Amino acid sequence: MFDSANLDHHISKDRFRREEPKLRTALLEAQVRLGQAKRFPVLILVGGVEGAGKGETVNLLNEWMDPRYIQTTAFGLPNEEEDSRPAMWRYWQALPPKGRFGIFFGGWHTQTLVDRVFKAESKSRFETEIAAIQRFERMLTDEGVLLIKCWFHLSKRQQKKRLEALESDKKTRWRVGTEEWRYFNASDRFNQVSEHLIRATSTGEAPWVIVPGADPNYRALLTGRTILARVNERLDQKAVSAPAVKPTPRPADVDGLNVIRALELDQVYDKATYEKELEKWQGRLNLLSRHKRFKNLAVVTVFEGNDAAGKGGAIRRITQSLDARFYRGVAIAAPTEEERAQPYLWRFWRHLPRKGRFTIFDRSWYGRVLVERVEGFCSEADWMRAYSEINDFEAQLISHDTVVVKYWLAISKEEQLRRFKLREATSFKQWKITDEDWRNRKKWEAYETAVCDMVERTSTEIAPWTLVEANNKYFARIKVLKTLVKAVEERLAKG
Repeated sequence: MFDSANLDHHISKDRFRREEPKLRTALLEAQVRLGQAKRFPVLILVGGVEGAGKGETVNLLNEWMDPRYIQTTAFGLPNEEEDSRPAMWRYWQALPPKGRFGIFFGGWHTQTLVDRVFKAESKSRFETEIAAIQRFERMLTDEGVLLIKCWFHLSKRQQKKRLEALESDKKTRWRVGTEEWRYFNASDRFNQVSEHLIRATSTGEAPWVIVPGADPNYRALLTGRTILARVNERLDQKAVSAPAVKPTPRPADVDGLNVIRALELDQVYDKATYEKELEKWQGRLNLLSRHKRFKNLAVVTVFEGNDAAGKGGAIRRITQSLDARFYRGVAIAAPTEEERAQPYLWRFWRHLPRKGRFTIFDRSWYGRVLVERVEGFCSEADWMRAYSEINDFEAQLISHDTVVVKYWLAISKEEQLRRFKLREATSFKQWKITDEDWRNRKKWEAYETAVCDMVERTSTEIAPWTLVEANNKYFARIKVLKTLVKAVEERLAKG
């Protein structure tokens, strides 16, 4: 790939002076159009060899366009806050919203490349990480992100000449240090590995553009024209609204199995037993949260269930066990305007806990395959691909020493009706019952179908669903606590 590329392109200064104003004007116009339409974000990923002009080009883009509407982020080694979260967390935090440009100076490919070159990471590990990159980029483009990837390249001869020139000038000497020469000395290996990565991650939705870096005029115009063409092409496409969809017509037990109807919802559990067991399991959870090795773990709990199934009560029994400084509750409702401007999973990535902390989600990312599916808030293609995206998301959490515990609290249709009427009749509980709860009840069978599909497709070995029989709230609360305690104990036992 690099050997066949023409890296000696040249544009005269006179030609550059003639063409730069026109390109700059066109980019500003595209930026205004993008901001007015707010249909999609533009993310420019900048990578490549040392000395190929990446930094100068990023600075130039900020000069050519309105920097107030460009979010530029340079990624070096993870800081303490970033290192305490899954590896992709810092990239999710920096994603631009719809209508804006984002520039990533370095990105999710960088560490994979560096580890393969300098740490002799195994080929199988390298291929696994490439596959993860492919899935992530596919998810971004499926969510509407316009991903423009630019790889700035120099031949080995050009790279040495460039580094020596920078080093010899007092004004630019600071830009060349031990690290830059270290990369140069490994350039043959670096080129071999990066070529493989680029080929593997260059797709129709997000191709890599090779930018020859020797001539600053050529690389600037090529980068600017590439961005302009891609942005205008997308803007000129007519916006297509996702059609509303009806719930999948098949019954939840089409294969003879219905995990919800198979539950014995009416468990016998008296109050005296409950109070005794509550003290026991809350005590064990508290001790686990103060275990010396717990600082190396994070815990994410997910609560889903029928309306009025007792999620709030179960959550309170967990939080009563914990130091308030070390947990955070996140209640998920309809997305805000800020959240709608981002890919679907963004609003969940932003709330992930650092190590030594708990995050408790009251409703979660499963809304896409439940309420959004049933109510027709997204297309069938969106919720169908969400199963694999969710499994991938949870796998990333677990690989970063996060304990993921997922609960579906199930009650019968009759018990739900009883609780709804009780809430309406009790003054301090009336706020808990809404018109939406009654509307959802009318779609009981459609939600049951969606729940069965959800459990079947996302109850994995590493992140299984716990189905909680919740007609008896005492039984449900103890089952929730016991499941959480045992999950944390099991993870701590692994060291």
